[in-house]
Amino acid sequence: MIHFLNLIRWKNLLIIALTQYLIKYALLLPFRESHGVFITLSDFNFFLLVLATLCIAAGGYVINDIHDIETDKINKPNQLIINKHITDKTATTLFMVLNIVGVGIGFYLANGIGKSGFFAIFFIASALLYIYSTSLKQIAVVGNVVVSIVVALSIILVGIFELVPAMNANNKTVQTTFINIIKDYAVFAFMINLVREMVKDIEDIDGDHNAGIQTLPVLLGRARANKIVFILSLVPIFSVTYYVITYLFKQQLVVGYFLILVIAPLIYVSIKLFNAETKAHYKHISLILKIVMLTGMLSLLLYNFILK
Repeated sequence: MIHFLNLIRWKNLLIIALTQYLIKYALLLPFRESHGVFITLSDFNFFLLVLATLCIAAGGYVINDIHDIETDKINKPNQLIINKHITDKTATTLFMVLNIVGVGIGFYLANGIGKSGFFAIFFIASALLYIYSTSLKQIAVVGNVVVSIVVALSIILVGIFELVPAMNANNKTVQTTFINIIKDYAVFAFMINLVREMVKDIEDIDGDHNAGIQTLPVLLGRARANKIVFILSLVPIFSVTYYVITYLFKQQLVVGYFLILVIAPLIYVSIKLFNAETKAHYKHISLILKIVMLTGMLSLLLYNFILK
């Protein structure tokens, strides 16, 4: 059971589920009466939305591991799961089941809210993760961007399903305001994930090189790739700082939260990147970025102070 959970990256799935639940129950529901926010999904249907998202994400992790067997023998020999604890055939079947369930639930939900076209989001996300694992990850930066888009999509999905169907002429301004807040979080997730994916590419340069995968570090070398990722790591620092100064500056508690738990760790990441050399360095940086992703999403709990 533990090998199955590790294969689908259960910790990452928990962060996705937590983020989606925070958006609904910390950002949207508390402001139904005070701000006139209209939401669409019942508690059960929202659970199905989260489940569909997790199934497609889990399927993406499985297919990625199936196609990473050779590189993982070099990059993560102690963490190998496919053909060591779970057979290739079982993993492929699991990938197919997860995607059928995820896309199927998406089809049911889209039709249930009278927006059948929304079903395409689940299908596109599933297809992108498959294409990424089979071909796009071999193209420098493109694969990193695609994965980061899918991560951002898992966040904006809540706004699409909860707010868009309930939008009308009377509440358009309020609905749009909250969609924009969700969009800002999706952009944040995209930026952090993109930096993290590129850090992981530097960490995995040896296995990727042997497998002929043309990642940025393989093409340019570790030192040059490191400089590019360092410059890229400055973007979320300036973006979050600008956001805090522009929208949150009057809320001291909120400013303190972002400074200590989001901006400071991002500055730490940039400093560490500037001097990073070993695989252990990049592994540490990747972990800090995952924590920043979590603390960034937990800031959704502060909107009771921001929008009071």
